[in-house]
Amino acid sequence: MSNNRKKYDEEFKKRAVRMSYSSERPVTAVAESLGVTANMIYRWRKKYTPDGDKTQLAQQQDELSELRRRIADLEEENYILKKASAFFAKNQK
Repeated sequence: MSNNRKKYDEEFKKRAVRMSYSSERPVTAVAESLGVTANMIYRWRKKYTPDGDKTQLAQQQDELSELRRRIADLEEENYILKKASAFFAKNQK
């Protein structure tokens, strides 16, 4: 099984969702014409509205992942500062 996954840019996903809603063809036909699976189109529909905007759930998920990333960065900085303060306190005696 290949680990080479195709990555699609956000604009392509938005256009695919818009096309799937506006077209009279079934989602499977739209997906086939774009060279993706129907499951991908349905997954992208959860993330984007028929107008191509992000759904509220997708915005919340993006914000949550950004906050988690920020927490991880701050925890790492805190750990480094603790180690540095212990090192300098030890050398001052």
